[in-house]
Amino acid sequence: MRIKRAMAIIALGLSGLVGTAWSAGMDAAASAACVECHDADDLPDMSRSAHAVTTDPRTPTCVTCHGPSLTHVNKPANVSARPSPDRMFTRKAKTPISERNGACLTCHQKDSQRVLWGGSQHESAELACSSCHRIHVNKDQALTRFGQTELCFTCHKEQRAQLAKPSHHPIPEGKMSCSDCHNVHGSTGPKLVKRDSTNMTCFTCHAEKRGPFVHPHEPVAEDCAICHNPHGSTVASMLKARPPMLCMQCHTPHVTGGVGALGGQPGVFPPAAPGQVAPAITANTNGKNVVNIWQGRSCSNCHTQVHGSNNPAATNPTPGFLFR
Repeated sequence: MRIKRAMAIIALGLSGLVGTAWSAGMDAAASAACVECHDADDLPDMSRSAHAVTTDPRTPTCVTCHGPSLTHVNKPANVSARPSPDRMFTRKAKTPISERNGACLTCHQKDSQRVLWGGSQHESAELACSSCHRIHVNKDQALTRFGQTELCFTCHKEQRAQLAKPSHHPIPEGKMSCSDCHNVHGSTGPKLVKRDSTNMTCFTCHAEKRGPFVHPHEPVAEDCAICHNPHGSTVASMLKARPPMLCMQCHTPHVTGGVGALGGQPGVFPPAAPGQVAPAITANTNGKNVVNIWQGRSCSNCHTQVHGSNNPAATNPTPGFLFR
């Protein structure tokens, strides 16, 4: 056992002085010294994880992540407590977060999923990889649907409340996860969405809304989130407000004879208000009036193609008004 430990210490010293292939072998030998003290109580079973594939030369070792840690392996005689490893990943560790993440990115910045980590919102917030990921386990919580959602809710509490509302994406049900829409490791789009824009991310599933349309609805083409709250709403289809109030945030309500939409307003029903030739609602208005259009109804009862229309007609009804 002493010989094995001595060879491990020698390997630690040589690992920084020789080539990559030799260093990898020395790292593996040096890591054998770690398990002499860190048994199953410290290191739960991770035999089925990606970090435990011993036949793959790319598999990291204790030294790969925690550093050679010479004074930790061989405690100096003049100190009472064993020094910590060179790199620690616990929440209260003194190792700078940039150094901890750097150890992970040595292997995990070689693909498109993490290439934009630098400068991303999570990186700028000094979030460590180990804040979300667990290495010494067979199943990382961040890589499961339900576990990932609960993990994100640790910080994003507003989204937890929104997803508890009646109309929401099926994330609480486990049919979707946060990473279906967001790339938490960095993105060129807003809010870490996976595509370059919110709309392009939505079109991944809602392809029928993509268009192009002959008569597009401008806010739809600009950003789906103008009308929808993707995390949840009390209104059907995750709309931010109920129609027609949602529509009236941009559009002026229909009026008849200059009269507004309140049934009790003078001039809506007979008698006519001062300055009116006739009240807004009479037996001859054919049911088209401000009250039955605006109150208790939805603009989309008539303007059915709210995402855009391909109707080639020029008139009757005018397709530019997003009728069918």
